[in-house]
Amino acid sequence: MQLKDVSVYIHIPFCIKKCFYCDFNSYSNFDLLDDYLNALFYEIERYKDLKRPVRTLYIGGGTPTVLNEKKLYLLIDTLYKNFCINNGVEFTVEANPETLTKNKIMVLKKMGVNRLSIGLQAYDDKLLKVLGRIHDVKRFEKAYFEAREAGFENINVDLIFGIPGQTKDNFEKELKKLIKLKPSHISCYSLTLEEGTVLHLMKQKGLLELPDEDEERYMYYKAKEILENEGYIHYEISNFAKPGKECKHNITYWKCEEYLGFGAGAHSFIGNLRFSNHKGIKEYIESIFNKNLRRYEEIYVLNQKDKMQEFVFMGLRMIEGISKNEFKKRFCKQINDIYGTKIIELKEKGLIYEDEEKIKLTLKGLDLANLVFMEFID
Repeated sequence: MQLKDVSVYIHIPFCIKKCFYCDFNSYSNFDLLDDYLNALFYEIERYKDLKRPVRTLYIGGGTPTVLNEKKLYLLIDTLYKNFCINNGVEFTVEANPETLTKNKIMVLKKMGVNRLSIGLQAYDDKLLKVLGRIHDVKRFEKAYFEAREAGFENINVDLIFGIPGQTKDNFEKELKKLIKLKPSHISCYSLTLEEGTVLHLMKQKGLLELPDEDEERYMYYKAKEILENEGYIHYEISNFAKPGKECKHNITYWKCEEYLGFGAGAHSFIGNLRFSNHKGIKEYIESIFNKNLRRYEEIYVLNQKDKMQEFVFMGLRMIEGISKNEFKKRFCKQINDIYGTKIIELKEKGLIYEDEEKIKLTLKGLDLANLVFMEFID
């Protein structure tokens, strides 16, 4: 019997500086870096006997490229030694332009990484300062071209819109400059002010003026128009890719396939279980080495209803929508027998489209996606 493959995520929760918009699990204190890596390697080694082939690998953060060349090599080498990783598997590493040096690029390439995700966020030095980024445009371009020269063909670039001080014309110019570089994938996100971040605090104090809702939506649809005209496929709410360059790892999440997460705060989904590691670095390290402590911060047992809900609201993030046949295959039920009333209501409001095979968001539904998702959560 052939074992089902699984995606693997590795979390490196260290950054040189916390960006003003960031609420991710990341820290700028490096005192525990070596202890953290020891714990991470030990956690990975516990899965040595896992025979399931790896579908995708993704090292995220934080900033994985804050690690020096030796530590990057040791991390990736540990993955190869403990997992069944076939040649050609999508292997992504996130990078900050300021910490992505030529030597690190060469190590990543040598070790089989075949996809880089570079956090540009804004193609404008003034806006980069507003976001609290540690790099400028020149440093991004240097890192990008060095990666290309090293042979990286599959590169994602992150771009944020709706930034304070950003105009519609400004964003359009940024996007067109980025397209000239021909990245294979562009993640285009609307800025959200998460509680506890610097920008959220500034907004509360009246020190921040964001583009209004109409301007923000204009930027989104202008991005969609420009990128599609340039041959990018809009395959998820915030993601655009050249044909065949869609992020397979993230599709794992959106299609509710199984994955394992390693490192502080990393989440896993196997069978009927969702479980997550301790979020704090100290707590994570202690949970790995101290047998008297609770191993996971959270463990949640999913029932059939939970799984159906997740399949729907995660799957609707994909522009292609939900496959009715796949729903029936997984749950032995017709989706309309479970959610028929809600589907009719959302269709009447013009938020979703339905045919014999698919259910997906309309353009109006894209604008109100979170409201649509909530309709499928009890």
